[in-house]
Amino acid sequence: MDVNGSVTVLSSALLAVDYVDSVLPENPLQQPLQQAWNHMLQSYTKFQIATWGSLVVHEFIYFFFCLPGFLFQFLPFMQKYKIQADKPETWEKQWRCFKMLLFNHFCIQLPLICGTYYFTEFFNIPYDWDTMPRWPLLLAQCFGCAVIEDTWHYFLHRALHHRRIYKYIHKVHHEFTSPFGMQAEYAHPLETLILGAGFFIGIMVFCNHVILLWAWVTFRLLETIDVHSGYDIPLNPLHLIPFYAGARFHDFHHMNFVGNYGSTFTWWDKLFSTDAQFHNHQQKQKQQ
Repeated sequence: MDVNGSVTVLSSALLAVDYVDSVLPENPLQQPLQQAWNHMLQSYTKFQIATWGSLVVHEFIYFFFCLPGFLFQFLPFMQKYKIQADKPETWEKQWRCFKMLLFNHFCIQLPLICGTYYFTEFFNIPYDWDTMPRWPLLLAQCFGCAVIEDTWHYFLHRALHHRRIYKYIHKVHHEFTSPFGMQAEYAHPLETLILGAGFFIGIMVFCNHVILLWAWVTFRLLETIDVHSGYDIPLNPLHLIPFYAGARFHDFHHMNFVGNYGSTFTWWDKLFSTDAQFHNHQQKQKQQ
């Protein structure tokens, strides 16, 4: 498709989102949310909102989404959904994971978060309520960020599995052959930087309000904690996303070490046939 055709398709998509937004009924939560948002703007500086606000959002969302998976290990009726039922979590593994997370979050990710304010200032990203995009556009932007991040993740993740560099960086993340939710960001500091860079590319492409930073980090954390959860929960609403990989897809990557390199979607693995071993494994399980 030529450039003009691409612009036409993108314009049509945005018009569709605007139309859906215009016919939606008014959200009853809109007024209290607006008051809370304006109170935040009046009480804190842009630097505090972009830096410490983003840190609080990240930490709260991360451990909040990890909580259900953590509790599942104590619920016998949930064990039927555990993918690798012969490899239960242990306190020793979870404590080691938690300590590494604190280091990565505050020594690696926090310095990156500190650049959020300067990013918003450089690109004149607004903070006010009136210019905040409505949720249909936010969802579309988050999906666009996920497509970009997944593409970056697939090729860089696959490169980190190269036999000459695997043991130096990515091996840390694979210490757990049976993943659990909190382990989603358990990684070598270099891997945190290399694969984490994909998160920021979508922000640079789509960001038109600071709220997208928080919406995208929420979606990304929800997705990565879900695929690392170790549980294939029925009626998972994330499975409504087209080509969504899911926990069983990524769990096989930790068990097998080869293939299933995508972070969110399955299309790159399907295109390059790096999901062949996974599908063979699925067929054998069905036969058994």
